[in-house]
Amino acid sequence: MARIAGVDIPRNKPVWVSLTYIYGIGRSTARKILEATGIDPQKRVKDLTPDEVTKLRAETEKYKVEGALRAEVQRNIKRLIDIGCYRGLRHQAGLPVRGQRTRHNARTRKGPRGNIFKKKRK
Repeated sequence: MARIAGVDIPRNKPVWVSLTYIYGIGRSTARKILEATGIDPQKRVKDLTPDEVTKLRAETEKYKVEGALRAEVQRNIKRLIDIGCYRGLRHQAGLPVRGQRTRHNARTRKGPRGNIFKKKRK
């Protein structure tokens, strides 16, 4: 496995797919990185030379990924909560932040449903 940005990327997948396993790198960013390094996107990770892996590491260091990006996202959420804006209150309450309805859906955000019609045992 090649280790890039602290993540072991899968060996048997094309390079562009493997790069998306890094937090903060999606399809378009992976394509930009491969264009900048001159590596064929369809090439498998196991077929990369050590020189190409070094190029990929150097190019991904130009982007904010993994720990630094996660920390920034958490700081942004904390700032919203601290200033008491609507989005911050929704984060704090564990409810959907981006305007979704909550009457019937939002189970991912709200958690498992409390069973209000529990059968009583005799």
